[in-house]
Amino acid sequence: MSTTLLIEIATFVAALAGLILIHEFGHYVAARMMKIEVEEFGLGFPPRLATLFTWGGTRFSLNWIPLGGFVRPKGENDPNIPGGLAAANPWKRLFVLFAGPFANLFIGILLFAMIYNQVGVPVTDQVQIQEVVPDTPAAVAGLLVGDLILEVDGVPVKSTDGLHDAIYASLDQPITMIYSRDGQTGEVTLTPRSNPPAGQGAIGILMGNPTRQVGLFAALPMGTAAVFEQGRQLLAFPVRMIQGQIAPEEGRLVGLKGMFDIYQEVRQTEPTLDIPRGVNIMAFFATISISLGVLNLLPIPALDGGRILFTLPEIILRRRIPPQYENVINMVSFALLLVLLLFINLQDFINPVTLP
Repeated sequence: MSTTLLIEIATFVAALAGLILIHEFGHYVAARMMKIEVEEFGLGFPPRLATLFTWGGTRFSLNWIPLGGFVRPKGENDPNIPGGLAAANPWKRLFVLFAGPFANLFIGILLFAMIYNQVGVPVTDQVQIQEVVPDTPAAVAGLLVGDLILEVDGVPVKSTDGLHDAIYASLDQPITMIYSRDGQTGEVTLTPRSNPPAGQGAIGILMGNPTRQVGLFAALPMGTAAVFEQGRQLLAFPVRMIQGQIAPEEGRLVGLKGMFDIYQEVRQTEPTLDIPRGVNIMAFFATISISLGVLNLLPIPALDGGRILFTLPEIILRRRIPPQYENVINMVSFALLLVLLLFINLQDFINPVTLP
């Protein structure tokens, strides 16, 4: 095994463990805020290697399996233990349960804000040429990468959709484009093709938006919007698969090896002038963090979302689901979840992830 591969594995494990640890730290901070005692905060998973220190009645431990961590609140499943999680009122329990997933979503916001801070944010009311295919109408007319398209046949261009529609409304007919290059305007005439070669488009350009630089604080709202959009797409995945919009192999779940395979591909992606080194890696781990947050909020027993679901009747109906029933359901669901995780991780070896 090469030194490079060992470094990649160590970096991947450390980053993934950090995201899981952030999730558990969210639960820990929320529990302490709600005056709920926490018996142990573990770095890694048991068996326990050593006790690092004790603070505020909480044992901070180092464990043998170096992937993430855990929080063990006092009386997590027994409402008869005073000062414990299960004995707290339902609003406090909800706060603690939501805190872990929200910590992951917050990290996603920060990472995307850092990305926007580095690469800039799109100016959505301007259209810029990102690529020009050789020997196409755009290339022959003299359009270049970086040109801003201002008008098509006298109509102002305000979006990529607007430029697309203007081009395809005049297939096989000459159109006039006004563009801006280095502060100077120019004009070209070209004819969009009705039957272009595959992947070239009618005039042979890849269009996008120019970007503007923003500070980290100003990028936070855009980071929030990016997290919201990724969460929405993640939840829409099953529906799109059922509707046939996504092939099953494209929507498959991946385990640790699958994630590491994707991580290696991301690391090998060469930086460009528009995408500095490290941005793709930040985006990868931002996506992982968002996935941890969203999936943990799903109403599945044994996950935070399932525990939240069990708490809601106490708030709405003023009646608590008997803890013994809740505990049995969580235990059975946890066992099934472990089986599912084992199957997913085996699939990564039997049918490795392939990226386009």
